[in-house]
Amino acid sequence: MPRKHNPFDNYKAVLDKAAELLGLTQNDYIILKYPERSLRVSLPIRMDNGEVRVFEGFRVQHSSSRGPCKGGIRYHQDVDEDEVKALAAWMTMKCAVVNIPYGGAKGGIQVDPRTLSKGELERLTRRFVAMIMPIIGPERDIPAPDVNTTPEIMGWIMDTYSMQKGYAVPGVVTGKPIEVGGSLGRSEATGRGVMLCARMLMEKLGRSLRGVTVAVQGMGNVGSVAAYLLHREGAKVVAISDISGGIYNENGLPMEELRPHFAARRTLAELPDGDFERIDNDGLLACGAEILVPAALENAISRSNAGNVSAKFIIEGANGPITPAADEILEANGVTVVPDILANAGGVVVSYFEWVQNLQSFRWEEDYVNDMLERTMRHAFDEVWALAEEKRASLRMGAYMSALKRVVGAKKLRGIFP
Repeated sequence: MPRKHNPFDNYKAVLDKAAELLGLTQNDYIILKYPERSLRVSLPIRMDNGEVRVFEGFRVQHSSSRGPCKGGIRYHQDVDEDEVKALAAWMTMKCAVVNIPYGGAKGGIQVDPRTLSKGELERLTRRFVAMIMPIIGPERDIPAPDVNTTPEIMGWIMDTYSMQKGYAVPGVVTGKPIEVGGSLGRSEATGRGVMLCARMLMEKLGRSLRGVTVAVQGMGNVGSVAAYLLHREGAKVVAISDISGGIYNENGLPMEELRPHFAARRTLAELPDGDFERIDNDGLLACGAEILVPAALENAISRSNAGNVSAKFIIEGANGPITPAADEILEANGVTVVPDILANAGGVVVSYFEWVQNLQSFRWEEDYVNDMLERTMRHAFDEVWALAEEKRASLRMGAYMSALKRVVGAKKLRGIFP
């Protein structure tokens, strides 16, 4: 079934608007409308019952103008090439906006991992690595976790690549377990970046997070960590939701008590009834919270439901959760959006730190990692805010303009080969 919203078209629409604000010509940035390389692979796997099934996988490298390509791998039944192309392009912009020396890439496999045994999942992962091995490597393209992939899966990727090379290559992938070269602070980094952006937005408005009401859509790693850290900062998390539905309490939800539930990756449907009411995802959008964190999948907020959003501030935890049409509605309604390429960049920032540690065969303390993350995010946020004010544009445009200046500048300096 074709997608209702093509995420790669969404990316190009925003790119064009940002380029126009900067006064760029098509020649300046047209290369960013096409991925450098797109690999589609077939993955035959012997299942536990002896049956052979073939899965489809993708690895897209969008840009290497500023350094090696970087981007996660997601396992989801709805993954397709257009989605992976969009995610790779967003990674190019994300790495540029926080000014780390990477370009963008992304990978995916069309599979519902909940239907596979652990052994089947491991065989699928290792086969995928073997098929994309010609285009990945610590100086070429460095994968990482994304939707439905875990540190354990990253460990399998590192091991498969290393076995083919004949020696340990921890720098081929980030988001690994600590024991095989992962970085302290990496597992919480994306959610921490969301919290930091929420805090910095409030600071720009002369406020603090204390007492601010928050709703979080999506309780995966990003959403659950963001909700917990926002709670720790004094915000009142009044609503959360996942694929099974949501819960709401106007006086705030007990995030300390709920945290172990999500750490075990259990759904809200499995949560016993308590001091809250059950709501659906539409109810979460309209619950009256001041800050909304969409941390599920792309296109969660579209033309059809953007008018229902009651929040005045949105911090995008997911990649591309708001369509361009919805963006216009939200802007007309006075909603301030901190865009994904800034708000959820904490993960790739600490992935960069992990990669640097791997290359140096060194390990940083967690407090140092978190401090470096906050400094990086604050510098990027201040730059985006200033650009948006200068051009009288949204924060999304500010972020894209900041990123475009760096990527286009790098490409001009390098030139076009041959």
